[in-house]
Amino acid sequence: MPAPHPIEFRQRAVELARLGEKPVAQIAKDLGISESCLRNWMAQADADEGGNSARLTSAEKKELAELRRRNRQLELENEILKRAAAYFARENVLPKLVFRLVRELAEDGIPVAVACRVLKVSKSGYYEWLGRPESPRALRNKELTKVITKIHEESRGTYGWPRVHAELVLGLGEAVNHKRVARLMRQAGLQGVYRRKHRRGPAREATEDDLVNRQFTVDAPNTLWLTDITEHPTGEGKVYCAAVMDAWSRRIIGWSIGEQQTTDLVLDALGMAILRRNPAAGSTILHSDHGTQYTSWAFGKRLRDAGLLGSMGSIGDCYDNSMMESFWGSMQLELLDRRAWKTRNELANAIFEWIECWYNPKRRHSSIGMLSPIQFETRQTSPHHGG
Repeated sequence: MPAPHPIEFRQRAVELARLGEKPVAQIAKDLGISESCLRNWMAQADADEGGNSARLTSAEKKELAELRRRNRQLELENEILKRAAAYFARENVLPKLVFRLVRELAEDGIPVAVACRVLKVSKSGYYEWLGRPESPRALRNKELTKVITKIHEESRGTYGWPRVHAELVLGLGEAVNHKRVARLMRQAGLQGVYRRKHRRGPAREATEDDLVNRQFTVDAPNTLWLTDITEHPTGEGKVYCAAVMDAWSRRIIGWSIGEQQTTDLVLDALGMAILRRNPAAGSTILHSDHGTQYTSWAFGKRLRDAGLLGSMGSIGDCYDNSMMESFWGSMQLELLDRRAWKTRNELANAIFEWIECWYNPKRRHSSIGMLSPIQFETRQTSPHHGG
């Protein structure tokens, strides 16, 4: 029987669905729950809050989606006209020259039909002008570039060529050399993002021995958990996130998001991990740094009550919790630093969505065979897995 979903998880899922940025069915799929389950949570939240007349109706949401679609279409057409103005400023306006611009636009990913309509030229005339068919390799490169661009977009613009190549080969079954993928990405102006170091908070003397000694490789779930806190500013003040990772799969099994860096924050993250995993007493090490929340009496008591084995590394040594450092670095680069956040709730919802809808179920991880954490766990626990 699956573990019950923590209260904070349910609350964030409802808020994400209410934003209306993605269909409820898609959010439920990303979170690994049924659509009916998520809608039940939403209905219960509405009942608890006594309803909300200010929330958009289904018709209003549909109208808003149509307005956004039309806005994107207008932006595309404006881009074509802007390019045309710059192009014709240096060329004589002849049909063949317009066709040359259509070809350039098509190479940049703008549909031929849209470009021809905006520039008022015949689509059939363009293809007739285009003349001889391209070579099979050129056509294959165009096809691959379209797929690569889609993968890059779906990765939220974060994947470099190694993960794009993995998605092509492992996810789509495409037989393609990694050098070709790297070259096509360069030509298309696509690149991944690169992380920077995570800033650490205040530390105290260790209350636990170091049971890990930088040996983070384990061969079973719930053998070694890692935990840490990060922070990020918004227009209203900082948001803090505590997380617990299973080192076996790199999956975030517990998290909590709040406005203060308190002991309750780390206790809530740990509580979610315990609820989801239910580890056997004495079988799981929980490794942390020397942050004041982790050296507190309340946190130590929670560890003992759950039968977890506490562990702490050296003060000021980032390698003593390098997996969590890597996770925070990825989140900093792929989410936190990519825009300015107006409100705490806006950022909190984004962190929830990034962890539960992207990082855990979809984001490919180089150290686990270019699988996502959930994919890795599913394959390792499948009865057909070869071991």
